[in-house]
Amino acid sequence: MAAAATKMVKNELLSHSDDDDTEENFSEDGDWGDWEEAGVEEDGDVSESDFLCLFCDAHYVSCALLFEHCRVSHGFDFHGVRKELKLDFYSSFKLINYVRSQVAENKAVDVKDVNFPWDDEKYLKPFWQEDSLLYSFADDEEEEDKEDEEGLDREGLIEDLQKLGDLSIDDVSINKDVTLISNKQSCVDGLVVVNGKDEEARVCDGRLAGRNIRKVNENYFGSYSSFGIHKDMISDKVRTEAYRDALLKNPSLLAGSVVMDVGCGTGILSLFAAQAGASRVVAVEASEKMAKVATKIAKDNKVFNDNEHNGVLEVAHSMVEELENSIQIQPHSVDVLVSEWMGYCLLYESMLSSVLYARDRWLKPGGAILPDTATMFVAGFGKGATSLPFWEDVYGFDMSSIGKEILEDTTRIPVVDVIEGRDLVTGPALLKAFDLATMKPDEVDFTETATLEPIESETEAKLCHGVVLWFDTGFTDRFCKENPTLLSTSPYTPPTHWAQTVLTFQEPISLAPDTVLAGADRSGAIGTEESPASSIHLRVSVARASEHRSIDVSLEATGVSSKGQKRRWPVQIFNL
Repeated sequence: MAAAATKMVKNELLSHSDDDDTEENFSEDGDWGDWEEAGVEEDGDVSESDFLCLFCDAHYVSCALLFEHCRVSHGFDFHGVRKELKLDFYSSFKLINYVRSQVAENKAVDVKDVNFPWDDEKYLKPFWQEDSLLYSFADDEEEEDKEDEEGLDREGLIEDLQKLGDLSIDDVSINKDVTLISNKQSCVDGLVVVNGKDEEARVCDGRLAGRNIRKVNENYFGSYSSFGIHKDMISDKVRTEAYRDALLKNPSLLAGSVVMDVGCGTGILSLFAAQAGASRVVAVEASEKMAKVATKIAKDNKVFNDNEHNGVLEVAHSMVEELENSIQIQPHSVDVLVSEWMGYCLLYESMLSSVLYARDRWLKPGGAILPDTATMFVAGFGKGATSLPFWEDVYGFDMSSIGKEILEDTTRIPVVDVIEGRDLVTGPALLKAFDLATMKPDEVDFTETATLEPIESETEAKLCHGVVLWFDTGFTDRFCKENPTLLSTSPYTPPTHWAQTVLTFQEPISLAPDTVLAGADRSGAIGTEESPASSIHLRVSVARASEHRSIDVSLEATGVSSKGQKRRWPVQIFNL
């Protein structure tokens, strides 16, 4: 019965999947290159060769191995919970989606809650559209019954895990350097070499396995316990003065308002809000050390609010998603939500998902969010933005071979560096605009196109070695009516601690304005010095990576000649 129910739910869910976006998902020649359609066999059924842990990045060949890992490594006994609570197939289906959603939002999983929080119709919708576990856990349970009859019990599974995952015999803990995907694997230099069903070798990076979201959050918030980081951020005048002006120079917004500061750090933004006349300031900080520091600073500046102090500022040591456990605050009671959440390339390690959660949970309808816009830009950079000029002449010696090797390495790894406007060989182009007052959390995953045009004043072709990404955040007159302001990390403005994010092409693209190309006989390949392109078309995708708080960026460049001829380079993938 359970197996039939699994099949029915699977077919129903798959029938609603959107498969019309063929043009967006395939290259023009229909070749996926190294990509494979993960988890789907040729007959359309979901593959049983890859099951992702409910709590971390570990993968398993079967549900039985996965659930055993959850039990011994995360203290979550799925089958035990099912038996104890007498959960049927559909309740179990909901439970899996509930656990995944809680982990994704950094919330605790409470399976002993008598209210059965997962017993909601919304959990019948897969949290992940291609979650193999949803379509196989009941089948696997039937298989386990057969295996038990043949003498394969829990101890046998642990022995299998020890063989596959280098488990410690004492504590049965998973070696975090190994990702379990198949029963045929060997670990070499941090990589797991895997042989799949078709016996063709594949390679996957296993260094992140076993690092669950909560652990990543602990490391992330712990890293902000360093005073040096806060000194760098506060010393960034572009950053700090933009927030100061938004808070102090808009009295109609701040006077008498309730303000929430998400990720307050030292509490500098909360202090500005208190100084601006807010009636209550809730400073939320997940780092225990910095929450204590912010509390001490608020007391020293006589704005702290507790039984002994009559100020307006209170500090909550909590993630904003768990704020109700720390302080008394009503939903939708905040007038102004402020946060300095931006990371490198805007979205790396950013707290945007937490800010949006706070917006939806605590902000009044029509309340202000600061900043309220974020915009990403892209431009092409030339040789001057690389290390090549330095290595070409070192006290009169040619060391350009070092510069070339460094440049080759950067074609695989994004670089965060300060780029000057004079080293750009194209004008800027808009890549993506976010409206923070209305956007949805999943909008941080996007694919956009942009066209880079050469600088018209150029009189000769230039080599474009790659692209630079940066962002602006706006405190617009939607909320800051007296004094709207802009925080820019552009190469054309004073540098900030965010600098810019540099993505280097595998091969530089020669680029020239049409005025330079006019009348010339160009017979070489588009983008070479013999036949420069007149523009570069980009296709950029940004997505949250498997490791929490990281992002993957894919970059595809196409050179276009003045006659419309095109040459496309292979897609590059960068992890930040």
